[in-house]
Amino acid sequence: MVKVHGRCNLACRYCYLYEGPDHTWRDRPAAASPAVLGRTADRIAEHAAAHRLGGVALVLHGGEPLLAGPDRLAAFADTVRARVPTGCTVHATVQTNATLLTDAAVATLAAHGIRVGISLDGGLAAHNALRTDHAGRPSWPAAVRGARLLVDRHPDAFAGILTVVDPRTDPVEMYVSLLALRPPALDLLLPHGNWSAPPPGMPDLTHLPMGPGSRRATPYGDWLCAVFDRWWAAPRRATRVRLFEECVALLLGLPAATESLGLDPLNAVVIETDGAIEQVDSLKSAYDGAAATGLDVFRHTFDEALGHPGVAARQAGARALADACRTCPLLTVCGGGHYAHRYRAGHGFRNPSVYCADLERLVRHVADRLAEATAGDPP
Repeated sequence: MVKVHGRCNLACRYCYLYEGPDHTWRDRPAAASPAVLGRTADRIAEHAAAHRLGGVALVLHGGEPLLAGPDRLAAFADTVRARVPTGCTVHATVQTNATLLTDAAVATLAAHGIRVGISLDGGLAAHNALRTDHAGRPSWPAAVRGARLLVDRHPDAFAGILTVVDPRTDPVEMYVSLLALRPPALDLLLPHGNWSAPPPGMPDLTHLPMGPGSRRATPYGDWLCAVFDRWWAAPRRATRVRLFEECVALLLGLPAATESLGLDPLNAVVIETDGAIEQVDSLKSAYDGAAATGLDVFRHTFDEALGHPGVAARQAGARALADACRTCPLLTVCGGGHYAHRYRAGHGFRNPSVYCADLERLVRHVADRLAEATAGDPP
């Protein structure tokens, strides 16, 4: 993930990056310089060659990456492709809030093999009320215009929609509203919270027991189960929902994992606008400086980043989990949940996820539906 631009044209009130505890973005350049982008391309190529990679995922991120301009994004993707070894495919995606999408911008991105993922809180204006610009004006009119342009004129460039779960919304209404935008895939993400800063709608969890069987309310799990049932029971698969597909695959014993499920090691790194090599941004929801490694693309390789203690902890699988997680029957499916959601001040990240009960609710629900669907099948 490369931060081509480190600022955003929106001021979403729940943003963990700009409204959260980490303030390191304030001291960084607004945009990555040509020197940073060039050196990053070199490091990607170096890593691909050293490990004989057949492909790499290049995510152009922010902030709002389109503030850097589509031509600059296209040029960087071209540079990376030119420098990686022959036979290594670069799968490039830009993640945007869609407000700056124009026909010319999408045409440029598509022509340079960059697919477009958009972030929305739902497919209706009411769902996106917290996504405002810095003057407090709603972003929805511009965002939906950009999304529809992508759907209607450049569907082959549409990577999908990323949506943060909000249990205050009607889950089925939200899901159906997004289907109207014909996304090829949906990512349903739990809001970044932890035991010391609980997600919206959760009570103070400081003195509650952690781990499976805590028997507390599961607003996020209930919401996800409702969407799963609508998705699962549809006569045809209207879109891919990565969280659900991965959960089903893991229950069937297949190799699969997202940041929220499974035990596969994390395989992502972030390059900041100043060239710093950092862990994924979600850690910034825990405390100031949580994602820092002290490394940068000018002096260090990505293999050195793999050796950083914070990164290594996320390569350790079950060994890095809390005792309660390692003895849980859902271990291989849940995987301890998202790493950032395990944080508790004074206790680090070796805790169950703050969403432990919600994840248990979802996994058991999906398992029940899967058992019903396969009942009577030959062994």
